[in-house]
Amino acid sequence: MYLAISVARMLVLPAAGILVEVLIRQAAFTPELVGKRLVFGAVGVRLGMAGRRQILQLRYTAEVILSLKSEDSPVLVRELGFANLLIGMISLIGLIGLVLPSWNPAAVLTGGVLYALAGIHHTFRGDRN
Repeated sequence: MYLAISVARMLVLPAAGILVEVLIRQAAFTPELVGKRLVFGAVGVRLGMAGRRQILQLRYTAEVILSLKSEDSPVLVRELGFANLLIGMISLIGLIGLVLPSWNPAAVLTGGVLYALAGIHHTFRGDRN
């Protein structure tokens, strides 16, 4: 279920937004359009929701996702949640980017760096998905 929801937020939501803009608003299919929709869906919505969950469900994130059993781990998880929530606020930049497209590259760069670093980290952890 988690995988399906993640794929929906990272791929389906941006693809739907692209289709709406191209088919209904008659926008040109450009790299800028793809970047704008990825900022909103794949970065903003996904990380915003992850951050909210990490802040509100500390023990679940610590024990199930991070495999931390220490009593001090909620402090770390809350900090991680705040970071994800703030990065997720890039969705606001994505919304502003609908009017001011010059804001999108900064949001794309921030989200791209985060996902690249996380992807590299996950590559070396075969026991995690």
